[in-house]
Amino acid sequence: MNKPLRRVAIFCGLLILALLLRDNWIQFVRADELNAHPKNRRIQIERYSNERGNIIVDGKPITGSVDSGDKFYKFKRTYVDGPMWAPVTGYASQAYDANQIEKIEDGILTGNDDRLFFDRTLAMFTGEKKKGGDVVTTLNGAAQKAAYKGLGGNTGAVVAIEPSTGKILALASTPSYDPASFAGYAGDDEKAWVALEKDKNKPKQNRALREIYPPGSVFKVVTAAAALEAGKVKDIDAPTDTPEGWKIPLSTVPMVNHAGGCANASINEALRVSCNSVFAKLGDDVGVEKMNEMAEKFGFNAEQFVPVRSAASVYDKKADRGGNALSSIGQFNTATTPLQMAMVAAAIANDGKLMKPYMIDQLRAPNLDVIKQNEPEQMSQPVSPENAQKLQAMMENVVSRGTGGKADVNMDGVKVGGKTGTAQHGEKNAKRPYAWFISYAKTDQGSPVAVAVIVEDAEGVGREDISGGGLAGPIAKSVMKAVLKSRG
Repeated sequence: MNKPLRRVAIFCGLLILALLLRDNWIQFVRADELNAHPKNRRIQIERYSNERGNIIVDGKPITGSVDSGDKFYKFKRTYVDGPMWAPVTGYASQAYDANQIEKIEDGILTGNDDRLFFDRTLAMFTGEKKKGGDVVTTLNGAAQKAAYKGLGGNTGAVVAIEPSTGKILALASTPSYDPASFAGYAGDDEKAWVALEKDKNKPKQNRALREIYPPGSVFKVVTAAAALEAGKVKDIDAPTDTPEGWKIPLSTVPMVNHAGGCANASINEALRVSCNSVFAKLGDDVGVEKMNEMAEKFGFNAEQFVPVRSAASVYDKKADRGGNALSSIGQFNTATTPLQMAMVAAAIANDGKLMKPYMIDQLRAPNLDVIKQNEPEQMSQPVSPENAQKLQAMMENVVSRGTGGKADVNMDGVKVGGKTGTAQHGEKNAKRPYAWFISYAKTDQGSPVAVAVIVEDAEGVGREDISGGGLAGPIAKSVMKAVLKSRG
């Protein structure tokens, strides 16, 4: 071969090698990046080229698909009682992607998950249309309905958990939105999306998982747990040596009680009437290190995945003595999600054992074969069974004789434990307070449900009438009754 031809051959060979390298780089190294690129419509088109699988509650789908008549996006997502279930399902939109379960389990729902390879291959040979699998949730339809209806026009959230397993039974957030309103790609869908984005009430915000609030007095059960575990309290009916007007450490400011009879009150009586001074002093006696340790055993200072990500609740581990005392009554920098407070109530109801919360029971193939079955998993043991039973006695006292009476389900063989909370917020507490209630119902067979309710803002209720027992307690009651009735 003469020299010029050899050079041309070498140059062509280098071009082919460069092409192969570039092709492999794009197909393998950058594949995930390009698939996720916002301008890559192929992923969205593929997502809606076939009917999606469904999200299941109580054996019935709460989602569906309809032929949209669009050339590219053939199927559009539909929802049953969309606003009620939106905090659980999230949305799947032809124009605005997806979130929550619709996003996390997109592979199963579209049928593209590697675990469905056999189903896809079989469909190729049988000529059947490709189908997505189903996501079976742990949710209880009656409990969800009670939670959503109970919140009504108020701003707030409800989380209900089965204490023995960690299964989430209800997850409600209001105001809510209808995922079907922007499921398509038309002008009306865009208008609905823009309106939701501009809505100052943040209806798309999942308040049950993503909003953190000052917990106020419901945090006192965590402080009580820390005091019992640290040995600062052994007898829940013994005096606590707390003077009226107990001064906040590093300050001359006395702690204000909004209830009478707090001087030297027992921890049992202090929880019943919600004495600030007793629990602030106990938090100081326990110390910031042990208080933080207890809070973290309950799940504070860490994100939770259910599998939707929940914001991390906060206990300030670097607080000084004064800050720690205020944190111990749910003030200062303490902040929590409704999920977190439901976890606290569930652990106490479950004799001190905290189960990891989750809301997907199983993933199913289109032929209903179970691809994955989730099992209960212990997360921690914040308190001993003995101390958990003391906490139960105290919380049941709150409902039977204290501020939580409106949460009593009044059913034979059922005991209800609870704690009210009214958390101040805003600079100098200028804004409307939050109404909290955490509770559980217990039978001879154990506790089937624990609930956390927050009412962030209530329609037609004056500031002076906002209370955890009055606003949030009845909602918790309706959710607990719904679970109890559904179990016979």
